[in-house]
Amino acid sequence: KYEVNQYHHNSVIDACAKTGNWLEALQFFNRMTQCSVEPNTVTFNATISACETCSKWKTALDVFGEMAHRKVESNTITFNSAISACKKGGEWEEAIRLFSQMAGNRVERNTITFNSTISSCEKFGKWEPALQLLRVMAHSAVRMDTITLNAAISACEKGAEWKQALLLLGAMTQSKVEMDTITFNAAISACEKGGEWEKALHLFNSMPLSKVESD
Repeated sequence: KYEVNQYHHNSVIDACAKTGNWLEALQFFNRMTQCSVEPNTVTFNATISACETCSKWKTALDVFGEMAHRKVESNTITFNSAISACKKGGEWEEAIRLFSQMAGNRVERNTITFNSTISSCEKFGKWEPALQLLRVMAHSAVRMDTITLNAAISACEKGAEWKQALLLLGAMTQSKVEMDTITFNAAISACEKGGEWEKALHLFNSMPLSKVESD
């Protein structure tokens, strides 16, 4: 007779997460209790990841809450998956709440953490929280990349803040962060929305110099 342990359950749940079978992952997660097998950090991370893959943010947060209830230690992967689930569900305030909770729990925040949280703000044009997150990122000495600044510029574009968008574009140049088509599209759109057609045209013409192709 073989003993079914954490490793077996975790492997199955992880496989479900990778194939987007969130419901099966949840069923195996619940089955662990019935088998008197205690879920650990890996178990919870895989289950939350399965929910995140399928944009089931409410279920992801339920599992996250169960993790705290059972006093199982959460880590950066846990929070990143939960924040990403909120991002996909359009729950930017929940994403920021989780981001803030990481500091209270002394969990390290990395580039992925910031990118997901800023992207959550970007979807709704919440440019002020997005810029605040950038400031925290700089203060924490966490590396910014193209995704980070594209999301922030896009948040400014959606919020009709063309000046802020151009400031971020300048920061990318100074920091030598690679710019791509998304970068310029967002900045040009911000200028268009602000009635700054000359600046929009200047950005368009500068794309070849930055080795970025227009679309």
